[in-house]
Amino acid sequence: MPITISTKFDFTLDQPTDVILQFEAATIPEQEIVSCNSVLSNSEHCARVPAHDGIGERVLVRAEGKFEVAYDAVVEVKRLTPDISGLAQLAPHELPEDAFEYLLDSTYCPADRFQSIVEEEFGELQGGARVLAIREWVANHLTYTPGSSTSTTTALDSYVERRGICRDYAHVVITMCRASTIPARYVSCFAPGVTPPDFHALAEVFLADETIEGGGAWYIVDATGMAEPGETVKIGVGRDAADVSFLTSFGASHFGNKTVTVTKSD
Repeated sequence: MPITISTKFDFTLDQPTDVILQFEAATIPEQEIVSCNSVLSNSEHCARVPAHDGIGERVLVRAEGKFEVAYDAVVEVKRLTPDISGLAQLAPHELPEDAFEYLLDSTYCPADRFQSIVEEEFGELQGGARVLAIREWVANHLTYTPGSSTSTTTALDSYVERRGICRDYAHVVITMCRASTIPARYVSCFAPGVTPPDFHALAEVFLADETIEGGGAWYIVDATGMAEPGETVKIGVGRDAADVSFLTSFGASHFGNKTVTVTKSD
C-alpha cells in the first residue's frame, strides 16, 4: 500500500553544535521507497551513516543558528502481517546474534524489574499469545495523555503512573516482552492513523517464523492501536527511544515548529 509522507521541523542552535537526525523512511525489503526528497539547511558538516541494525540512516550535522528540515516521500509497504497468536518464542540459545541483544535491559526498559509482574499477570501464556496479551494489557491499563512524560520517563514510570504517549506504550510492551524472554525492540515510524499526526513509535517482537524451520522474524505490535502493521513505514529501530530519536543534539538546542502529514492511497 502506498503511503505518502510529508514532514517539516526546525530548531535553533546557539553555537556550533553536532546533531544527529533520523527522520527518513528506511530502505528495507518490507517497504519500497517510490520517491523521496530531503532538504536541509546549509551546515558546516553533513554526513550519512548507517543506523541501528543497518535499518535506515542517520544524518550527522554540525550547524549554528536556525536549522530547517523538510522531507517528502512515497513508500510502498509490502510487509506480511500474519496472525502471531500461535507463533512460538525461541529460546535464547536459538536466537540469531542480532536478536539476542533485545532480551537485555536498556535505558528506558528495565526488564529485570518486570519478571515477577509478567509471570503473575500472564501466567502460562507463551510466544505470540503472551505478546498479544501484553499488548491488550497495556492498551487497557495506560491512558494516552500528550505531555504526560519526558525524555527521562522509563517503562517503570509509565507502568506506575498508567499514562503516557506512544514512546511510553512501546517501552512498556518492550519491557514486558523482554521480561518474558521474548526479544523486543523499539521502532520509530510513520503511520496514517496517528492522532495527532506526528512521528510514531511502537514495538517489534522476534518470534518463530512458520515458513522457515528453526527460523524467526520480527513482528510489529502497537498497543496504542493507531498504526496498522501493513500501513506502517519504518524509520529506524533500536533498544529504546534513545537509539532512534528524530533529533539528538550534543549541546543546547531550541526546538521550533514541527508538522507531520501521513496519508494512504488505495
